[in-house]
Amino acid sequence: MSTQPAIRLTGLTKSFGSVNAVSGVNLDIAPGEFFSMLGPSGSGKTTVLRMIAGFETPTSGTVELFGKDVTKDAPFDRDVNTVFQDYALFPHMSVLENVAYGLRVRGVKTDARNTAARDALALVRLEGYGDRKPTQLSGGQRQRVALARALVVEPKVLLLDEPLGALDLKLREQMQVELKEIQRRLGITFIFVTHDQEEALTLSDRIAVFNEGGIVQLGNAEDVYRRPETPFVANFVGTSAVFTADEAKTILNHKGACSIRPEHLEIVRAKAPVDTIGLAGTVAETIFLGASTRIIVDLDAGKRVAVLEQNDLNTTDTKLGAKVTVAIHPRFLAPLT
Repeated sequence: MSTQPAIRLTGLTKSFGSVNAVSGVNLDIAPGEFFSMLGPSGSGKTTVLRMIAGFETPTSGTVELFGKDVTKDAPFDRDVNTVFQDYALFPHMSVLENVAYGLRVRGVKTDARNTAARDALALVRLEGYGDRKPTQLSGGQRQRVALARALVVEPKVLLLDEPLGALDLKLREQMQVELKEIQRRLGITFIFVTHDQEEALTLSDRIAVFNEGGIVQLGNAEDVYRRPETPFVANFVGTSAVFTADEAKTILNHKGACSIRPEHLEIVRAKAPVDTIGLAGTVAETIFLGASTRIIVDLDAGKRVAVLEQNDLNTTDTKLGAKVTVAIHPRFLAPLT
């Protein structure tokens, strides 16, 4: 694999009047990487994607594509393509014509572009759908057509702006698997924007977590989930019990702010094990999740925590108002800055 980044962002800033949407983002994305930009609405992730695509011009900073400065290049002069949440298919065209449209604009002859379009449809498992109109397809099928249309022109980088947001849960999960399979098969760089934490964790080689116009943590999925560096990341990527430095000292006898995931807490029916911190509390709520149950506990020390228990034959029902002991395993405490 080349050591030259597929995308390099240097000092990237974007202001809209007095509002700084993006503030000094520096980022390298490797060739062949499935990279996700994760964050809440207004965090700057979509604006960064639009600057990579050329739909927005940076206020300052540069965008490089495989070593070439494309900061001032028009979108059609960049070897990237974008898939949006709104599929933007032409309703009067057939599926095959929609997929082949980018090649038609590039002057590719009819037979060659139709062959390439059929190959792209086969890639997204829509063989035989070429003669249909977009209105004859399901939401998931239309999303695959949009993906095929973006891939048929063989971009070096594919940008995906919350492309699965309009799909129902089961279809979204299915498309996540297929997206990852397609990316691995093609070996091209995918840059994926989402506000869905599970989606980012499922798909990504690496994740940049955005907040207030900048990257607050960068790492692989396991690092971001297991070792959040800030209270924002601990709370936004999954769920955590976050302890300030004072709370950690008072409640846990631990130095420094920290967080811990619900699956690393345990409700014990007897005395807490010697290698754990045992905290008394009262069950405030139980939430059945199918394979697991989330138990909300108000600690006597004044902190509310969530405990995630797997539902198996050995689990004892925990009633509302029950007095319990929560065992915290110190090795799972993640330090926060």
